[in-house]
Amino acid sequence: SKWEEGSFEFNHTPRSFTFPETDAPLLLRLKELALRCWNLFDLRGYARVDFRVDKEGRPWILEVNANPCLSPDAGFLAATLHANLTFEEVLERIIGDHKH
Repeated sequence: SKWEEGSFEFNHTPRSFTFPETDAPLLLRLKELALRCWNLFDLRGYARVDFRVDKEGRPWILEVNANPCLSPDAGFLAATLHANLTFEEVLERIIGDHKH
């Protein structure tokens, strides 16, 4: 599986947070779709929306995960760290959202 270091899947499932400027319209579309999922499913606290993009550049929603893993090597936490949020800040935001 992609979580087993050394496996084909692990070595061929890159995680990247940098994109060429030409991807800007796609990134906006992904954000729009993620926010629509957030509202449609009445999500709170935190969530992760997984996408796949086909060869024509069309995004497809693969999964809406209302309780993604918070382990240090998980995608959700990796994204928050890339956004310069500490683990403590992430938890404060999650807990704060649940109080409202």
